[in-house]
Amino acid sequence: MRTHSFLTALLWSCMFYVIHMTPSQKRTNKHSNSERITGLSENEGKTLHRTKRGWMWNQFFLLEEYTGPDTQYVGKLHTDQDKGDGNLKYILTGDGAGSLFIIDENTGDIHAAKKLDREEKSLYVLRAKAIDRKTGRQVEPESEFIIKIHDINDNEPKFTKDMYTASIPEMSGVGTSVIQVTATDADDANYGNSAKVVYSILQGQPYFSVDPETGIIKTALPDMSRENREQYQVVIQAKDMGGQMGGLSGTTTVNITLTDVNDNPPRFPQSTYQFSSPESAPPGTPLGRIKANDPDVGENAEIEYSISNGDGSDMFDIITDKDTQEGIITVKKQLDFENKVLYTLRVEATNTHPDPRFLQLGPFKDTALVKISVEDIDEPPVFSRPWYLIEVDEDAKEGSIIGQVVAQDPDMAKNAIKYSVDRHTDLDRIFNIYSGNGSLFISKPLDREETPWHNITVIATEINNPKQNSQIPVFIRILDINDHAPEFANYYETFVCENAKAGQLIQTVSAIDKDQPPRGHKFFFELVPEFAVHPNFSVVDNKDNTAGIMTRRNGYSRSKMSTYLLPIIIFDNDYPIQSSTGTLTIRVCACDSRGNMQSCSAEALLLPAGLSTGALVAILLCIIILLVLVVLFTALKRQRKKEPLIISKDDVRDNIVTYNDEGGGEEDTQAFDIGTLRNPEAREESKMRRDVIPETIFQIRRTAPLWENIDVQDFIHRRLKENDLDPAAPPYDSLATYAYEGNDSIANSLSSLESLTTEGNQDYDYLSDWGPRFKKLADMYGGEDSDRD
Repeated sequence: MRTHSFLTALLWSCMFYVIHMTPSQKRTNKHSNSERITGLSENEGKTLHRTKRGWMWNQFFLLEEYTGPDTQYVGKLHTDQDKGDGNLKYILTGDGAGSLFIIDENTGDIHAAKKLDREEKSLYVLRAKAIDRKTGRQVEPESEFIIKIHDINDNEPKFTKDMYTASIPEMSGVGTSVIQVTATDADDANYGNSAKVVYSILQGQPYFSVDPETGIIKTALPDMSRENREQYQVVIQAKDMGGQMGGLSGTTTVNITLTDVNDNPPRFPQSTYQFSSPESAPPGTPLGRIKANDPDVGENAEIEYSISNGDGSDMFDIITDKDTQEGIITVKKQLDFENKVLYTLRVEATNTHPDPRFLQLGPFKDTALVKISVEDIDEPPVFSRPWYLIEVDEDAKEGSIIGQVVAQDPDMAKNAIKYSVDRHTDLDRIFNIYSGNGSLFISKPLDREETPWHNITVIATEINNPKQNSQIPVFIRILDINDHAPEFANYYETFVCENAKAGQLIQTVSAIDKDQPPRGHKFFFELVPEFAVHPNFSVVDNKDNTAGIMTRRNGYSRSKMSTYLLPIIIFDNDYPIQSSTGTLTIRVCACDSRGNMQSCSAEALLLPAGLSTGALVAILLCIIILLVLVVLFTALKRQRKKEPLIISKDDVRDNIVTYNDEGGGEEDTQAFDIGTLRNPEAREESKMRRDVIPETIFQIRRTAPLWENIDVQDFIHRRLKENDLDPAAPPYDSLATYAYEGNDSIANSLSSLESLTTEGNQDYDYLSDWGPRFKKLADMYGGEDSDRD
């Protein structure tokens, strides 16, 4: 907004006057008397006299933004040396000379050629001199003067920003500073009020105000709520001339946002919520969501949900969804429709970040009533225990009942239940169950020593709805009975030295028992009654489940008795008492003086009289060598040379021709009957298969003369069509099988396989009559001395 001050322009016009060149008290060069300057000129030495300056000035003043029709007159340069005859010339140099400021070189009048702007340049420094046109010499020394531009109010105030953005917390008190705006004026602040700026508010009342001098925007109303209005747009005006009439002004816009504070508590939109859940819902199942509304935003709107009281506080839980600020009600414990069908909860919603300044407004929380109904569903049977442990003696008879499992339908219908054993857990079918009452019984004998524990699974199923079933583990422990007799713990290799003394310990034996009596094992050892008084050995029970074998005489002889059998009875201490007889084999061995065994074999006594070990090894090696020689001789004997096919002086191996299969010759019509092609009227029954060996010998057929074959092409096409339509025909056009020899050959058969005569009775002279093609055969078989020489 720009307002021109016509009053100011009028005042300056009244003050304007023409300045003539008159002496001033303030001189640029103050010389009251003429000064004499003595110097040596380049051309000649003369005495120079400095004359008194006849013109001088201080400064000129000029208004900016002149808009008159003519050029603005600045002033006049004049010197006393100017007689008005036009001999002097005025010259102006410096800032803007010739462009902004022009001078009349004859009169010295200075004019402003253009409109000037003080804000661009407020001061111009120029220099003036007067020159004699005839001599070209300066009549006055060059002097400097100043032209000052007087300011007018031609610039409106401008803000540093076109738009400001600010924020302030809601509910702030009156006079709370929001932001400060600043405007500047390019006019001269030292001259008048052109640059004196005053701020005022054009838009935004009554909510905000502005300080007229500082430009600070402040709140003007108390308790402004963001929830009611969040954005405000305030327009601020800056006006110069101190805000008076005629001053220029500028405006700016300030966007003010109210930021949120936690001044609102959460509130449920309804006082009661209702949800339902099936009784089979597992813990953690979400049932529904509730939400309390909070008009605040950000962390001021964060809510924490909790269950304050109610009869379902231990059955349900509520968690807070941080993203949606909702409360999710979930199942905490397993529900039971038969036990309770309706639960009531008191849910509380509380702000997590309350503002202490607004606590006096009331509690920042709210409560709501939540009712949850439990829906009945068909549930599987429920066992009376989580698992069963049954103990049974291992000697229990087959069919004996060892225990019972109990299950019932938890629903109100109380459906009947049948029981069964999961056979995947009882592959041997040792146990079974009565389907009606759940009694377990034995189907096969038990053996604790083989399997001390049995872990089976029992299934309870509703009869009306077999899909409803449940399983329970049953652990069956087999109790031990004393059904195994003790036996030796190891196989003992016992020996006695020939030089043993009476009462010497030769072996300590112990026993084991597969049974596990509750008081531990206790074994007793003694000789069988028949050997109660044994003349050679005795058994001493050590009372610690071991027994010692003692000698009863001095000296033993291998030659008389090399081995002794000592039967020992082992008893246990459980009920019923079990016993077994173990036989201990005692060998008589030769020992050194320290009792270390050296040899226990009775045959060793005979070795000095027989062959030594080295001799036996040598004999064995000789036998092996003889066997190898026999095998080699047999292999060499089997390698015989094959006799040559032809025994002759001449080697004709390169000329041997082998006929493995001989054709039928030119008149062999059995492989393929060409006559059929020449006789289109051939009967169908005469057709024979050509892909197998014929079972009968065909007779020689008389073929029709060639001049009678007038329709061979039609016949071929007919036969081809018949074979294409015959599903039993072979997958090929023709196959000639030469598995037999033809008849009526002029040369007869060349093979000797069917000849009834011997080779000596054969006459091959006729081969010479067959021509040069059979000359080789005639030479091989026709000569009488070919094979006899």
